[in-house]
Amino acid sequence: MPELRAQEPWIGIEAAIKHRDSRELSDCLDALSPADIARGISRLGAEDQERLLTLLEPEDAADLIEELPDSQAADLIEDLPASQAAAIVDEMESDERVDVLAELDHSDAEAILREMKPEEAQDARALLSHPPDTAGGIMETEFVVYPQSRRAADVLKDLRENIELFSDYDVQYVYVASEAGTLVGVVRVRDLVLSRGDAHLQSIMIANPVYVNADQSLDEVIQVFDRYPFVGLPVTNTEGKMVGIVRRGDAEEAVGERHERSLMRFGGIVAGEELRSMNLLSHSSRRLGWLCLNMVLSLTAASVVLGYEATIQEVFVLVFFMPVICNMSGCSGNQAVAVSIRELSLGLIKPQDFLLVLSQEIKIGIINGVVLGTLLGCVAMFLWPANPALALVIGCAFSLNTLIAVSLGGLIPLLLRALKVDPALAAPPMLTTVTDMCGFFLVLTLATLVLL
Repeated sequence: MPELRAQEPWIGIEAAIKHRDSRELSDCLDALSPADIARGISRLGAEDQERLLTLLEPEDAADLIEELPDSQAADLIEDLPASQAAAIVDEMESDERVDVLAELDHSDAEAILREMKPEEAQDARALLSHPPDTAGGIMETEFVVYPQSRRAADVLKDLRENIELFSDYDVQYVYVASEAGTLVGVVRVRDLVLSRGDAHLQSIMIANPVYVNADQSLDEVIQVFDRYPFVGLPVTNTEGKMVGIVRRGDAEEAVGERHERSLMRFGGIVAGEELRSMNLLSHSSRRLGWLCLNMVLSLTAASVVLGYEATIQEVFVLVFFMPVICNMSGCSGNQAVAVSIRELSLGLIKPQDFLLVLSQEIKIGIINGVVLGTLLGCVAMFLWPANPALALVIGCAFSLNTLIAVSLGGLIPLLLRALKVDPALAAPPMLTTVTDMCGFFLVLTLATLVLL
């Protein structure tokens, strides 16, 4: 056990913080993977987490912050004085910096921005103005651009003279602008190095490069990357001037994060990214609001049962089947919800395609409803062979509710998208409420008509 404990990542971090040894802390962090660093920091107490960043140089602290999930990084930053936080944020890459600032409360982010270097703060404010799921929201502003009249030798000389600045830019392309500042071409560094020194960029550039506008959606950016094997894409504003670069890895990471958010929203985590290292009250309040709303919706669905008290007393066995019918129908509906959300994100369907979606889901609902309804009816017949009418009621109610669930599951995301509401956030509780109400109503109404 002691040997296993000694291998835990937070043990070395705790010891370095306790000794207030910056060198020991840096060596410890350098020896750990990003996953172990995040895991170790999440185990530290609040005081140790605050001391952690103050023991590191701003540049080292920035490297550490960039390795953490955005919400965890924001928790560390917001506990620091604004001046110390600004010194760290100044050293971060532009896209990483904005991701962390976006996680902070507006007042905390503004306090840090006021303490940052003016040019870095201006750059961060410009990036924060873009919606997160657009090219402007995921781009970075570290890029190299020169006028098309510049000679290759002059460009190489400038790169060498500013090697300390450009070393953090990951320079693979040099972008070329017209005299008016609009993007007109791109030059691979390899071509730049191998060209004649007196050659102008205009003569060696790839003209009319593929680019994206800052306000284009993340889905559109991914579609461009799917068509072209580019490492990165230049981003331009409405005037055609280059304002940043979107890297393929950053775009794919943004898509992954969006899928994670959708998954969390399906699970009822709607207030943003949540980690167990967060403050307990904040942790609890993020869940309570959504749970209270779901309680109201559940009570609404359950209220249908109150009108059929006599039926339930007469045929009490229905209580056994009602949860099964509602739960299974809800599962079928959520499958349809997931497919619609996926196709909406890929651009395969739009809200106006509701007739196409409905027709396809009706076909699936009929097949799956009949199969599952027949199976559950057979279960009812096996358990209560003396009452074949019960099996008929259960089977029909299940089939009809499945048909309703998949039809609504396919259509609700389209309706929500048309209303500018996130389907992943609102579709599951809406579907659950409707399928529960319909399930209770169908079972109890058919039982009243057939069995009484």
